[in-house]
Amino acid sequence: MPEVAPVPLSQLTTLRTGGEPARLVEAHTADELISALREAWSVGEPWFVLGGGSNLFVGDEPFDGTVIRVRTSGIEELPGSRSETVRLRVQAGHDWDALVAETVARGYAGIEAMSGIPGTVGAAPVQNVGAYGQEIVQTLVEVEVIDEATGEVSTVPAPELGLGFRTSVLKQHYGSVPERSAVILSVTLELERVGTDERPIAGEQLRGALGLEADQAVSLRWIRDHVLATRARKGMVLDAEDPDTWSAGSFFQNAIVSEAFARTLPEACPKWPMGPALDAVTVIPLAAFDGILPPPPVENRQVKVSAAWLIENAGLSRGFRFPRSRAGLSTKHTLALTNRGEATAAEIAQLARFVQQRVQSEFGLLLQPEPVLVNVEL
Repeated sequence: MPEVAPVPLSQLTTLRTGGEPARLVEAHTADELISALREAWSVGEPWFVLGGGSNLFVGDEPFDGTVIRVRTSGIEELPGSRSETVRLRVQAGHDWDALVAETVARGYAGIEAMSGIPGTVGAAPVQNVGAYGQEIVQTLVEVEVIDEATGEVSTVPAPELGLGFRTSVLKQHYGSVPERSAVILSVTLELERVGTDERPIAGEQLRGALGLEADQAVSLRWIRDHVLATRARKGMVLDAEDPDTWSAGSFFQNAIVSEAFARTLPEACPKWPMGPALDAVTVIPLAAFDGILPPPPVENRQVKVSAAWLIENAGLSRGFRFPRSRAGLSTKHTLALTNRGEATAAEIAQLARFVQQRVQSEFGLLLQPEPVLVNVEL
């Protein structure tokens, strides 16, 4: 098995925190990855899989177990379900943004708005990554996984992954274990063959983010370039020279609340209904109609609210940090908790707890962390 000399995980994560693991394995092929996982599972030691390290918050203490770094790569092109589509089977360790760049170059549409998202392809379905109106659930066909319980490899269709807003049955949410403990080996996407020419953009959210008119035609390359520029302005594109990008991306999830709770928040707070408001249709047989209509059913829709707005309006501005602390909110985007230079995980956690407390005190809502937390608690 390709075991390598352990290094502190602060060197392998974008938040730049984390102690040294007892063992570090680098898997460059699917067979090496399968072998490494089966061995770790057979001895029952703590373990976790590391991709790009961009959605992890790791504690300062040494990790008493095995870290398996997924370094597999490769894109296999397959026929699509229709003549105008194509399928790509991509290895889990392939860089996500490199995949997006390749699809744009080939003229395949479906993930171009997710340009600049750090991490690996295998991590994308775990939290159903998305940006500007595109989510991987829209193009995902299936994943190949290996299950911890059996050590067996299988192909899982996308509908069986429970993909929701930044979640799936594979995701380890803070304070819980995943519904299915498995590791993705490869991902299959189905994309549209649209070419490299300009065309109108269907997604209203993407058009709004890029300032496009409904009938304005742009190319995939134009979309990618403008998304990258937008993300860079928010400090959401990795830059070794910019501490605002030394983060785990958005540290807190946009909150999903009931429609009734959303109405208690200030009107200025951005809110997005998670489902359409449909007029109820009631059919009453004529012979049974007594001239009185029953009250309409009560809808229990969920609403997504902006965590960034909640943080800023709880009195925490961009760049906020405690005196002498090396952890701070990004100067560009309050959702990112950043390492301003050799910050410890304890400093990051202190800031995260303070943000949670301020938002809960002001608005009665507890923000949940988006990254996977290892060896650290909030």
